[in-house]
Amino acid sequence: MKLYLFRHGTTRGNREHRYVGRTDEGILASEKERLRQKGRLFPPPDGLFASPSRRCLETAQALYPSLFPPKGNIILEPDLREMDFGEFEYKNYQELDGNPAYQKYLDSGGTTGFPGGEEPEEFRRRCREAFCRCVRTAQEHQWETVVFAVHGGTIMSIMEGFAEPPGGYFEYQVQNGCGYLTELTEYGREAPEPEAAGVLFSPEEMISIKLTIEEEIR
Repeated sequence: MKLYLFRHGTTRGNREHRYVGRTDEGILASEKERLRQKGRLFPPPDGLFASPSRRCLETAQALYPSLFPPKGNIILEPDLREMDFGEFEYKNYQELDGNPAYQKYLDSGGTTGFPGGEEPEEFRRRCREAFCRCVRTAQEHQWETVVFAVHGGTIMSIMEGFAEPPGGYFEYQVQNGCGYLTELTEYGREAPEPEAAGVLFSPEEMISIKLTIEEEIR
């Protein structure tokens, strides 16, 4: 199974270097045209999973207009949404300068939580569990080419958890409208080593996934 993971197109908040989490804004008009041109380079997918955020849906429609209006092969997964940045939501570096909580976050290397928002580890686990559900659904439908239209943090969480060769969370940062082409090279309902990388325990089952990176899409 081929899996394309796309980060949504650029929004006004992205352009202003803001923390855009729960804010539901669309992508810039110029991005829609850029993504329409980019979408012509890729084969139409059998199925598409998306965060319900407006910026992700607009990205999906720009890349794959033939899939809209949806005909059953577009599935919205709420748990693929971006991290909740709490008190930092829709603020940029300049506006947070001098904020003690923000300085603590920077000093931690991005490992501490956001005041009033999500803990990083909980966010990553949420994204990975949602991704496992999506892969399971794609397998059940026997889809061979699958697209994810999601967020930067979502992609980093998925890739850190399942990518081969393995890498750290921040190593998988991608620009807006970019992402990864991967191949699902391992999918199992059970895994013998619970603590191994790429193994996830969900409330429903134990699942093992490995994604081999074929290309970074720029």
